[in-house]
Amino acid sequence: MTTRIADVIVPEVFNPYVTQKTMELSALVQSGIIQNTPEFDTLASAAARTANMPFWNDLTGADELLDDQNPLTPGRIQASQDEAVILRRGRAWGANDLAGNLAGDDPMRAIGDLVAAYWARRLQAILLSELGGVFGAATMAGNVLDITAAAGNKATISASTFVDAAQRLGDAKEAITGVLMHSATEASLAKQDLIQTVKPSEGSVEVKTFLGKRVIVDDGCPVDAVNANYTTYLFGPGAIALGNGNPVSFVPTEVARDALAGEDFLVNRKTLILHPRGVRWTPAAGVPAGVSPSNAELAGALNWTRVYEAKAIRMVAFIHKLQKDK
Repeated sequence: MTTRIADVIVPEVFNPYVTQKTMELSALVQSGIIQNTPEFDTLASAAARTANMPFWNDLTGADELLDDQNPLTPGRIQASQDEAVILRRGRAWGANDLAGNLAGDDPMRAIGDLVAAYWARRLQAILLSELGGVFGAATMAGNVLDITAAAGNKATISASTFVDAAQRLGDAKEAITGVLMHSATEASLAKQDLIQTVKPSEGSVEVKTFLGKRVIVDDGCPVDAVNANYTTYLFGPGAIALGNGNPVSFVPTEVARDALAGEDFLVNRKTLILHPRGVRWTPAAGVPAGVSPSNAELAGALNWTRVYEAKAIRMVAFIHKLQKDK
């Protein structure tokens, strides 16, 4: 008797496993840049297209002198609102794509690992699209450092220019813990002996660091090939909020079979929030075109507006060139 996908996939078990494994496989989650919380899981489960997150602005104004003649002047505390878009994505695979993985000692785990690795890559692709839009927004100019117009090595990424980029966060710069960069940028820094490989703890996986910051490499980072300009992203912990939703009547995992074609299918769906905290989703007219925005729509600069104080955003876009080999 032939083993079918339906024989090894139990949806109620499979989906939580894939969700947890996806986060384990994501370097952005493991670095602390992306943080998943029950609060955002709840928001991502809402029957809505967006999730509203009101917050109190910080207190402002100078203190006053006390005397017996003049009363204090009451100040106000004002509220603002952050807003995240709820993303709805899915993918289906035919049995032929997965057949080679059914020979393991735990077929469901083998398939689950492949699906989880797929979603970990897709989360990174979604985030890179969002960062393109976020840092293109006019309100985020204070969180961008572009040194490409400088002369010689002053236009390139180095220990010195990286400090300048971090300074965009002012006295909050010490919160930077991770750096997302193109592989060519990582190679350039390695040639300068600025990339180190460390093991955070006994038994843990080795990771690369740059000036003590966790390095995540992705060739989806923006590259202006004509001008040889590269974009590197600096992050503080929790800069990106992740919510894994499970709305009412939502079916995250299904198995199906086309008896006439003799083919099995695995369908996996996600409802999630992946939100740069403090930058509100403010879509332009006609966005999204469907129920959920596409990566191209997430990359639209007009669809984002900063609502936190600039240095509270915990993100910097650093645009630079690479040092040339001597």
